[in-house]
Amino acid sequence: MKVCVIGLGSMGKRRIRLLKQFFYDLIIIGIDNNMERMKRASIEYNIACYSALSDFEGDVDCAFVCTSPQFHASIIRECLKRNLHVFSEINLIDDLYDENIKLAEQKGKTLFLSSTPLYKEEMQLIHSKVKQNGSPCAYHYHIGQYLPDWHPWDNLDDFFISSKSTNGCRELLAIELPWIQSVFGKVKTVKTTKTNLTDLKLDFYDTYLIQIEHEPGTVGNLTVDVVSRHAVRRLEIFNEQLYIRWDGTPNSLYEKDILSGQLTQIPAGTYIHENGYSESINEYPYIKEIESFFEAIEGREPLYSFEKDKETLKIIDRIEE
Repeated sequence: MKVCVIGLGSMGKRRIRLLKQFFYDLIIIGIDNNMERMKRASIEYNIACYSALSDFEGDVDCAFVCTSPQFHASIIRECLKRNLHVFSEINLIDDLYDENIKLAEQKGKTLFLSSTPLYKEEMQLIHSKVKQNGSPCAYHYHIGQYLPDWHPWDNLDDFFISSKSTNGCRELLAIELPWIQSVFGKVKTVKTTKTNLTDLKLDFYDTYLIQIEHEPGTVGNLTVDVVSRHAVRRLEIFNEQLYIRWDGTPNSLYEKDILSGQLTQIPAGTYIHENGYSESINEYPYIKEIESFFEAIEGREPLYSFEKDKETLKIIDRIEE
């Protein structure tokens, strides 16, 4: 199978590395209009790289779209017109969603959307515990990290997370809401308090305090920010017979045994770490997500879709209003 990875920034390089390490019989090419990124990827991963997909003379079976989100729609459309299966990183805006969904159907091609937390074993264990409990619950969830710390090697003004339409808070919400709804049910109502707590001169709010009511009756307090100088992902779930705590890392999932009163760790499962990344970053969900894409090409239903993401983005729009 011939695979092209379009966009050779941090996510594109991660996808290439994982494809080479864990998937076999692949021919990988890289696409990026930035000459420096193209050269680095070519040397680091020993792959052929081109400045545009049209520069490659030959057939390609599928594409991983890993550019900044504002460019995804047109790139996805080009790939589908070339009869490629498409894996897309999160989009944050629903440009050409209906058109690309229809085009993929017409072409008989897979249109796959990333939602990595759905493949985390911690999220799957939480889902199982909440479902087993069977009753509405409440949760507190805080996700935050100071915006300039996301990619300190990049100029913040050149990074899509500083743009209003694809801002950092919006990205965090797009990452987290799919698994939150998978575990707790569809969002019924949202009430939002938003403010700015930094001097970064952003044209969007940097802090959101969100009250959510889910259709089955679960309620949650969700705090999302690009302010916290300590990167945080902290979750508590509780009701009369349930208490779960998670601090965002594979080994930080705990459940309280109601009868004994003991707080016990739930085993983390598979943990694969890459040097240079935070200890909290587990590569395993990224591998499972790529695997799910290849299974979707063979006809298996993926965990997430453009259709579901369209509804997620509508919720984010309500939060940002």
